[in-house]
Amino acid sequence: MKVIVFGATGMVGQGVLLECLADPGVGSILVVGRTASGTQHPKVTEVVHPNLMDYSPIVDALRGYDACFFCLGVSSSGMTEEQYYRVTYDLTMAAAGVLAAVNPSMTFCYVSGAGTDSTEQGRTMWARVKGKTENALLRLPFKAAFMFRPGYIQPLKGVKSKTVLYRVLYSVVGPLYPLWKLLFPNEVTTTENVGKAMLRIAERGFPRPYLENRDINALCHP
Repeated sequence: MKVIVFGATGMVGQGVLLECLADPGVGSILVVGRTASGTQHPKVTEVVHPNLMDYSPIVDALRGYDACFFCLGVSSSGMTEEQYYRVTYDLTMAAAGVLAAVNPSMTFCYVSGAGTDSTEQGRTMWARVKGKTENALLRLPFKAAFMFRPGYIQPLKGVKSKTVLYRVLYSVVGPLYPLWKLLFPNEVTTTENVGKAMLRIAERGFPRPYLENRDINALCHP
């Protein structure tokens, strides 16, 4: 299987990339981002592309892939709806539109979030925008598209957030993860589980387009 990973410098993207590297069923990985991930591996080809709203200069490099794991995302904290819409909806659809055109047999996996509003009418800004993004992705002519809606994600295998504040928070709350997993098994997951679940979905599909935490974890521990 040939896969594309967007957002490999972020926490979730790092975890997904690690699982792709470890999976013998993945033959090649294209990493696309504004900055280099620094990953050196025989499976990996990296394209540094600063303008993630326009893929015309690199469209040929995007052809011939079986799956895309789209892990780009930012917190809505401090953003207006217009700003968050641009870096969430517009940025995602710029990539997905090109990929659907050049790889119609592709499976597209999108990292959304728990609480996303599929009606696009709720009071929470980020949930409306994520919901609109999900709905638009599901209308594209991919072979299949799946929306991953994790809640709390525990970084594993040395994965770290790019955001200093988040790194501090994870260092404080991380030791409590085993307790949270015991008390709230359907509300928490890990970077490892997200990556493994995406690979299983790309290989076998799933009966529903939306995957909550319980679905992500169940795919990794059937």
